[in-house]
Amino acid sequence: MEQIVLRNCALLVPGEDDTRGGYDVLIEGDRIRQVSDRPIVASNARSVDVGGKTVMPGLIDCHVHVMSVVANPTENAGLPNQTTAYAVIPVLRSMLSRGYTTVRDAAGADFFLAQAIESGYIDGPRIFPSGKALSQTGGHGDFRRRTDHLEPSCCSDRLGMLTRVEDGVDSVRKATREELLKGATQIKITASGGVASSADRIDNTGFSLDEIRAIVEEAAATNTYVLAHAYTPRAIRRAIDCGVRTIEHGNLVDEETAKRMHELGVYAVPTLVTYDALAKHGEHFGLYPESIAKVADVREAGLRSLEIFRNADVKIGFGTDLLGEMHKYQSDEFQIRASVLKPSEIIASATATNAEILRMQGQLGCIEPGAFADLLVVDGNPLRDISLLAGQGEHLTAIMKSGCFFKNELA
Repeated sequence: MEQIVLRNCALLVPGEDDTRGGYDVLIEGDRIRQVSDRPIVASNARSVDVGGKTVMPGLIDCHVHVMSVVANPTENAGLPNQTTAYAVIPVLRSMLSRGYTTVRDAAGADFFLAQAIESGYIDGPRIFPSGKALSQTGGHGDFRRRTDHLEPSCCSDRLGMLTRVEDGVDSVRKATREELLKGATQIKITASGGVASSADRIDNTGFSLDEIRAIVEEAAATNTYVLAHAYTPRAIRRAIDCGVRTIEHGNLVDEETAKRMHELGVYAVPTLVTYDALAKHGEHFGLYPESIAKVADVREAGLRSLEIFRNADVKIGFGTDLLGEMHKYQSDEFQIRASVLKPSEIIASATATNAEILRMQGQLGCIEPGAFADLLVVDGNPLRDISLLAGQGEHLTAIMKSGCFFKNELA
């Protein structure tokens, strides 16, 4: 099994405010074997001098939609499967180029795409797929406009259809079982209205309490959990009181609801960059006017929600939720959050906290013996300048996933 030693590393440990200089990291196969502040002796290992650059865990994005290759969800659902399958390849490669070695897909990606990446057929981040997200009729995942008369199931077999519409306890229970059977590692529900769906309001709620409980029960039966798209305090409380484990977005949360999330150990996964991108580029990329009109309602509250979550000691994950042509703005999330959170807090969200959300602590989001060798070499210290993680990976000298260099510009 091949061994590599990264020498002279400035080690970035998630949660700490500065790097630790003078470290060596020994990698064997796809795992980290040893981390030491003294020179590691490994006679058979290939030695790579990092030159004092920052070495940090690979980034994790816990809210992506890799199967969204055009921004308009109705158009995306109508694409031929072959078009979507080919179009997703550059989306995945670009995410890895930005340093995202793992993503949780929140609607659309399936087991077979994740398997294709693991098998080496496609370059991309490790994927934790949710399969198709569950929505009620008229909910955020029902992308019909008021003038459409198509059955919601008409595109359900399309790769570009990110959701499935289900109503009633028996229906959602069966749908959950089907998505888990097909390989979903967690289940996504739409527990409130949203932006991309044109026919609902942001302050709507999704699913009855009995329906949510049934979905949570079925996920728990297979030792996994439910994540919920939710904006308002009412929608959030309904979801978490039924056992939902992570709240996606949460822009309109209030202090009392955030405290309840903390009490229940519920994670928040804000996705502020998507509202910035939608406000600036949504119309150009074909989002419906009804959707564009709703962006301001949640965009302005986004930064305030970060403060509320932090003050209530809610664990904050890192997500982006970008659609179609806007995936390229993924790493702008770092700079948007920087007006409220410290760089160390933001980086911890995109590494250690997201690893907890994935139930992969000790294996992802850290540089520890036994963890996957998912590593970034940064030209500079992102704890002092968070913009080094923005853009398209220009400041990443090397990107390693599972012990293999995807990018290596080290001398």
